[in-house]
Amino acid sequence: MIRLMLADDHPVVRAGIRAMLEADPELVVVAEAGTAAEAVRLAGDGVDLVLMDLQFPGELQGAEATRRIRALPAAPRVLVLTNYDTDADILGAIEAGASGYLLKDAPPEELLAAVRLAAAGETALAPAVSSRLAAADGAEQRLTAREAEVLTLVAEGRSNREIGRALFLSEATVKSHLVHIFTKLDVGSRTAAVARARELGAIRAG
Repeated sequence: MIRLMLADDHPVVRAGIRAMLEADPELVVVAEAGTAAEAVRLAGDGVDLVLMDLQFPGELQGAEATRRIRALPAAPRVLVLTNYDTDADILGAIEAGASGYLLKDAPPEELLAAVRLAAAGETALAPAVSSRLAAADGAEQRLTAREAEVLTLVAEGRSNREIGRALFLSEATVKSHLVHIFTKLDVGSRTAAVARARELGAIRAG
């Protein structure tokens, strides 16, 4: 029996996923969380695998919650189940320790297979995600997870000082990241960098 927790801020989505999973007699949902903080709090309670969304209300988001869960004693595995498929989201989740990454439009059989793989500690990536990673691997324009974080905050209109505070970086480090970003994307301004990164799917659009 694989004991699951669903971490998603939409009750209707959780209900649909629960119904799909529990149609399999070897899967049982033992907990649900509507926030990332709640997911971290409940993750140690006899859970084998957490199905984690990336976007939640509040400060704590899915990638950081994944990192915290994976740092727990006897930590459960984490399978990201989300609508977001940018390089920044995928890299951030995998670097945080997620065993798999699946999109919410995946067919039921793909979700069930991914749950079994991730619970066993195997890597479970949606085909589209695998293709994105393979296409980006070694590409000069590929941003690191940290660079994508910086550029996402640039897209929100944050100043270098505000970005530094949000990411616990010095202004000099933020500027250094921006220089690398501009070089990789072959642009000369913050606006052009944001536009180019969205075009490449490196950060979320809008």
